[in-house]
Amino acid sequence: MNEKGNAPWWQPSMLLFARLSGWIGGPVILGVFLGKWLDRKYGTEPWLFLATVGVAFLVSMFGIVRDAMKEMKKIEEKENHKSQSTKIYPR
Repeated sequence: MNEKGNAPWWQPSMLLFARLSGWIGGPVILGVFLGKWLDRKYGTEPWLFLATVGVAFLVSMFGIVRDAMKEMKKIEEKENHKSQSTKIYPR
């Protein structure tokens, strides 16, 4: 931490990286294991596996896009705030 008590400059980027990586890996890994288990249980190989991996892919894409849009909105708000606070208003 720096003297202001703020997080280091790299920390927000690493948190974003971790969140996006979780959206990529988490649902897909869960979909793979769930699909394999369902296929063994119901003897539908490979259809339930493919379906769960497909759904996991869609969930991943939704989560990534949602988080990316949130981050873009934060950046835009910071830029707007910065540009408004640096404007010089005539008297």
